[in-house]
Parts: sequence; structure tokens; C-alpha cells
Amino acid sequence: MLEISTKLEEALNRALVQVFPKEDRSPKATSILTSALLVPASKPEFGDFQINCALALAKEIKQPPRQIAQQIVSQLQKDNDFLKICNTPMIAGPGFINLSINTKTLISEIYIRLNDKRLGVPLKDFQTAKEKEEQKNNRVIVDFSSPNIAKEMHVGHLRSTIIGDSLARVLEFCGYEVLRINHVGDWGTQFGMLITHLKEVVPEALHTKDVVEISDLVNFYRQAKKRFDEDQIFQNQSRNEVVNLQAGDQESLTAWQLLCNQSRKEFQKIYDRLDIKLTERGESFYNKFLVDVINELKSKNLLINDQGAKCIFLDGLVGKDGKPQPIIIQKSDGGFNYATTDLAAIKYRLTKSPDGDGAFRLIYVTDAGQASHFFGVFQIANLANWIPKDCQVEHVPFGLVQGEDGKKLKTRSGETIRLVDLLDEAIQRAKEDLTDRLKTENRSENESFINQVSTTVGIAAIKYADLSQNRVSNYQFSFDKMLSLQGNTAPYLLYALVRIAGISRKGGDLNVSSKNIQFNEPQEWVLVRKLLELDCVIAEVEKELLPNRLCGYLFELSQTFNRFYDQIPILKASEPSRTSRLALCSITADTIKLGMSLLGIPTLERM
Repeated sequence: MLEISTKLEEALNRALVQVFPKEDRSPKATSILTSALLVPASKPEFGDFQINCALALAKEIKQPPRQIAQQIVSQLQKDNDFLKICNTPMIAGPGFINLSINTKTLISEIYIRLNDKRLGVPLKDFQTAKEKEEQKNNRVIVDFSSPNIAKEMHVGHLRSTIIGDSLARVLEFCGYEVLRINHVGDWGTQFGMLITHLKEVVPEALHTKDVVEISDLVNFYRQAKKRFDEDQIFQNQSRNEVVNLQAGDQESLTAWQLLCNQSRKEFQKIYDRLDIKLTERGESFYNKFLVDVINELKSKNLLINDQGAKCIFLDGLVGKDGKPQPIIIQKSDGGFNYATTDLAAIKYRLTKSPDGDGAFRLIYVTDAGQASHFFGVFQIANLANWIPKDCQVEHVPFGLVQGEDGKKLKTRSGETIRLVDLLDEAIQRAKEDLTDRLKTENRSENESFINQVSTTVGIAAIKYADLSQNRVSNYQFSFDKMLSLQGNTAPYLLYALVRIAGISRKGGDLNVSSKNIQFNEPQEWVLVRKLLELDCVIAEVEKELLPNRLCGYLFELSQTFNRFYDQIPILKASEPSRTSRLALCSITADTIKLGMSLLGIPTLERM
């Protein structure tokens, strides 16, 4: 519907100029008419689109709203481009104008989707006639996941990982060149204490491969942290080790690399299970740029010396006590903070290649608790003139994963849930549900089928349950709800695909190429219109960075298809209805598969 709505908006603007010439408008009338764009109809019975400017305009130009609406309609009916797309506009109520797309246009759009792998979604054109000489920048960086070395990924990493992956997929599909950056915590004070502890407890690890596993590293971290908090001598040794590491001491670097490699192996197991593609570029990557960041901020008179630390005070940034809160760029001992690294990252990512990534849009997917941090970092980057006018830097925050009691999701012992355990339990529960259903249906399936379906459903359910929520909000985690075949769940969407695959197995040819497509039933037209919304939905996700909009659309599409499937015959219908309905089945399956792939969710054809 995106191209159709664009053409209708153009026709509307032409009509408004004719009915209300610009030179005759008051400033307020101009404002009303400028914003008089099409909106989707509030109810199906009102058509496809509505024009609602007549009511707002009535008071300004002292005319009844229905009279204003009639003038607009009369002008629209003189526009040949409009008449090719729309039926006769209808005026309703006090002056609403309802527009319905004509059947010829709708069927034409269905033909397009039958022969288009992109299902009518346009690919971004980054080169206009004015840009023949130089290709416009289309590189976007999505910064997501970001676990810390020597720590296991927990349920808190789930949201960043799958939200970031979904946004990257949508942007790639739209035509952007996307760099998927995993900004892992692989530098800093914690490595001083870890390396010190490692040298003392497992010195052979520095010379023998695979001595330490991730579970050991987690214990190492806890033990090292305890010693760091309680032992002043160990603290001093750890700080010296940080200096050694930053100075490039070979033994310290070997220990650091060991810790990173062991963690990396375990992270990759999770990413493989979730089908996540990332380019790791940790904090250590930006270490060589930090001094330049300090020098440049100093040259621009942005730094203030506060008790020996180099800080920046920003408007609107205050602590809990209401006093101005500084952002520390360099600590009094010469060390750097997260803010320093993030500033170096912004500068590098927006600097043109080959000295940087040359991106024009940076997207940071982290929990909402970091909003204040990024608010400050972005302000500083702007003050330093590191963000060009044509570039965007955005924080994409998300809320907490909660238990069904509304509290932060934890184990019974009060510990944070490991992500690997969460995935294992989802797959196991999906397997139990499938086994029970097979018994109830008296079906016999081999172990390979059961494992493949339970793994697919379990992972799909976990991802969809998260992505279907508005990311800004907290959401309550429930295995029972996410694995249900009813409601807005992954299994419900997968079941719609299974139904369509069943039609194919029963002899329905979904490779429809016929030019004789006709629709006569209301259920057919409802499904047609829902299928044509895909391009608008993807454009909205691209702009607003809210994957739940795509989830909501796929759920509504599955509901619409299931009603269509239940209410009218498909394989038993006579021609041309049989082929026409198979065409709708085919496009529905392709749309759900495409939508699920953009969410990073696996699909199947038997359950």
C-alpha cells in the first residue's frame, strides 16, 4: 500500500492547491492543509484511507465541513491518476472523506507480489539524479549484545541480542549496508584483577591451551572480585597489572587473550543457536584512540579539572542529590571510563573511511538504565562536532525481563538466569508439549522430527515473546504463554504456515502464475488488503526501530488467514476461485516467512 498511499497523497495535495490556492490561505489554514495527509481508515467499513482535514479547516475558513469535503472530493474526481486507483470518495459524518482502493488496483498489486521475492517492499535508492558522481552513504552501525568477557551471557543479554539482530535484518532488507558490532567488555580494571588471580591460581594456563573453561572463568571472576574488594595488596597488584596490560606486557597480553578467547567460544555457542551474526569489536579496539579524544576535547575547551579528574558538566544532567553530575572522561589516576571509550567509538564510526567506518546512522541497543549515559555521551559528541548534520546517533532502550510475579526474572536462589539455561528449558518444554500432542492425535513421528520441531518452536517462542512486546516496556516472561498455539505467539504464526504447507501436500499448487485471478468473497478482500500492508509496516519499523510493529502485523495476518481458511473452500473451489485462493495462500506463506526471517525467527512446515 506504500506506493498507492504515496500516489493518493500526491493527488490530495494537487486537489488542495486547486481548492485552496496558497496565496489565499491564512497561516493557520496553511498549517492545517500542510498536515492534511491520508490516514488509514479507522474501521474496514470506512474503506482503506480517510481524509480528515475538513473539520479542522471549517472554523478557519468559515465554511461547513461537509461543504469543504465536497469541494475536495469534486476536485479529486477530476484527477485521472486518482481515478485509476480509487473508487468514488464518500463523505461521512460531519465531513470525513473515506477512500476505497478499486478492485483492479488491488488485484494488480497481488500480481506484483506473486512474482516478487520482496513482496512489493521497495529497495532503498541511495543514488538520486543529483548524486551520479558520488554514491550517498548508506552504512548503518547497529551496536548490540555486548556481553562482558569472563562472564556468562544471562537473560538480560537476550533482549539486546535479538532486538539488535532484528533491527539489523530489517535495515539490511531495506537496502542499508549494516555493520553488526558486538562491543564486548574486554578491557578495564576487571582484567587487572582477573589476570592477577589467573597468574596465581592457574599459572599453567599461560602456557597450555584450553586449561580454563567458561564456568571456571565465572568462578575466577567471583573469587577475584572478592579478593579485590577485601585485600588491599591484591588491589594494588591488580592496578599494576592494568598498567602492564595497557603498556603491552607480553605475559599480561597472553593472559588477557586467553580470557577473551575462552569467553568468545561460549558466546559463539549462544549466537549459533540464536542464528546471530556479529562482528566483535570490543572496548580494547578503541584504546589507541583515547588520548586523542582527551586532547581534542581539551583543545575545544570542553574539559574541566575536578579534583584531579578531567570532566564535562552538561545541562540537564544532575545526580540524585540534584547537583550537576560530571561525566568523567579521564580519572585522576589517568585511567579512562566507559564514556571515553564510547566517545572514541562514535568518532571512529562516523569518520569517513579509511580512517573510520564512515557510517551515517549509529544505533545502540541497550537496556533503558543506560539512557542517562548515552544522553551525556551524545551531547558531548555533538559539542565536539563529531556528529555531522546528516548523521543520526540513536539509543534504542529496552525494559526488563520480569517473572510472572512482576519482579526481575531470576532463579529460585535469587541468581540471574543464564541464557543457555533459558534456551534449554524452552526447547525441553516445547518437546514435552509436542510429545503430549502427538499422543493425543495418535501420531507417530521419529526422534529426529521431534528434536527438530521442538528446537525450532522453543527458539522461535523465546524470540517472538520478546520481540512482540514494545521494547521500551518491561515484559513478563511465561513459558506457558509463549508456547501456546493460541494468541500472539510464535507457535500460532507457525501453525498458519503449517496449514498452508498442508494445502500444498494435499495437491494445491502454490506456484501460481495464472493471470485470471478473481475475488468475490469478503474474506478474500480482507486478506488481500492485509497482505498489502507489509511494505508500510516495514517502513515503520525502519523508522521507529520497533520490531513489535512487525510482530503485530504478522499476528493480524495469521488471524485473517485462519478466518479465510476456516470460512471458504480452497481446494474444493471451482476455477478461477481455486487458483485465486491458492495465490492468496502462497503470498500469505511468503509474507509470514519473510516477516519471521526479519525477526530472526526460524520456521517449519510440519508441527
